[in-house]
Amino acid sequence: MAAKKKTSKAAGGAKKAVKRRRKGVTLQATSLKAAELPVPELSGELKTLADRVVADGGAVIGAYREPLGGQSLLLVSVPLELVSPTAFQRDTSDAHVRKLVRAMDKTRRFLDPVILVRKDGRYQTPNGNHRLTALRELKALAVVGLLVPEVAVAYQILALNIEKAHNLRERALEVVRIVRDLQGVNKSERDFELELEEPALVTLGVGYELRGRLAGGAYHPVLRKVDSWIDGTFADALPERERRAEKLLLLDDAVNDAVARLKEAGLTSPYLKSFVVARVNPLRFIKGDLPSFDELLTTMTKRAAGMKTDKIKASDLARSGGAPEED
Repeated sequence: MAAKKKTSKAAGGAKKAVKRRRKGVTLQATSLKAAELPVPELSGELKTLADRVVADGGAVIGAYREPLGGQSLLLVSVPLELVSPTAFQRDTSDAHVRKLVRAMDKTRRFLDPVILVRKDGRYQTPNGNHRLTALRELKALAVVGLLVPEVAVAYQILALNIEKAHNLRERALEVVRIVRDLQGVNKSERDFELELEEPALVTLGVGYELRGRLAGGAYHPVLRKVDSWIDGTFADALPERERRAEKLLLLDDAVNDAVARLKEAGLTSPYLKSFVVARVNPLRFIKGDLPSFDELLTTMTKRAAGMKTDKIKASDLARSGGAPEED
């Protein structure tokens, strides 16, 4: 019998990679080649921006067009004293700053330029708060950054952040800080879908402002299904966001009360709150159109308040399993 013909990569060559586009991605990259990315001579807006950097006591290290959209950027060094994080960034994590300081001290290098925009004679970074703090601890006098001419990039913090993965609480608080910063802008939430990510984060952000220890991870899956963008300007939408957050806190009060009653009955578990939320959530039984935000939270609040905790057994908790999304 003749031996079967081998079809290994070595014998027949590797299979050609299948090209595919991810759902929702519409970008068509420029045809710029590597040698065409540098900008040899500055002109127009880029020249004006470069002159301002020099006037601020900084220097332009280089200029180039990024390879996807062909947008022009400046690689600059600027005085550290002129740079600050955007007002809507998360607070720094001391543990992460300590890690960065030790890494920079050991390597004797700063290799991650921050993203910068110039505004009112100063520089803001939407993604470099931890690195700035570390540089200041190390008594650095300057920072290297990618200076973007479009100030609007400062609001794209969640999409641009590379420093440290955001947990739910940080994401929600950053989103609501962006919303508050845009109160004077004649734009709507829908105009900033990329920056805000999803409606539920705005509502949760207000909720975290009102109640710092809110267990948002227990409610996030529910809110994602029924929360929605609010029409009108940011100034018009914020009162409605605050009303929705208050509605969420009423639900949280009822859930906390049910959790307390379960504990009094001798039930213990780190997932009690998630168990109660899942128990009072009717969405899994609904086929077709979902209820509105108000309808759902009103129903869940009523169910949590009337929950017969004396009927719950330890085996019910064991079957629920799973941890809530990290806050």
